[in-house]
Amino acid sequence: MIRRLLLAVALSAALSACASAPPASPQDQFFANLHALCGQSFAGRAVTTDSADAGLASERLVMQVRECSDHEIRVPFHVGENRSRTWVITRTGAGLRLKHDHRHEDGTEDTLTQYGGDTTSEGTAERQEFPADAFSRELFTRNNTPASVANVWAVEIHPGRTFAYELQRPNRRLRVEFDLTAPIAAPPAPWGAD
Repeated sequence: MIRRLLLAVALSAALSACASAPPASPQDQFFANLHALCGQSFAGRAVTTDSADAGLASERLVMQVRECSDHEIRVPFHVGENRSRTWVITRTGAGLRLKHDHRHEDGTEDTLTQYGGDTTSEGTAERQEFPADAFSRELFTRNNTPASVANVWAVEIHPGRTFAYELQRPNRRLRVEFDLTAPIAAPPAPWGAD
């Protein structure tokens, strides 16, 4: 009898804890969806046709969800043999941050690196947008790329289907999509990670 009573109390406490747990935010779900891809690589293609991206569109495009922690996920993006780019998605106190880590073959940082931005809304479990932050706007202005000041990047994850990276600004749109249904062999490490 006491055993049954203790079991009932324990079960009631467990159910009440589950009922009071807040639902995961869209950003938590998004981060979990990306984290679930850790260690996998996927081929992609440019789906936009801006003439500025003709060189990129003609190359083999590969992304790898390479390094994952509870607070940061690093996603190298290879364009042909060029292994200079890594997307870095980090949890912040206010949401998510996307940065672009660009390296030379010797591992040193490129002049245009660490640019990106923070989310300004909760987004959805499948799409997060990152307008250029103050650091990025100053970097672009200083390096004579003023059109990039208006950049808004987006990352989408449609579990089991597609991962997408997008760049938008006035008169410019780039979108690259990766097929999550067909993982591929891991590419070489990004420059600077060897």
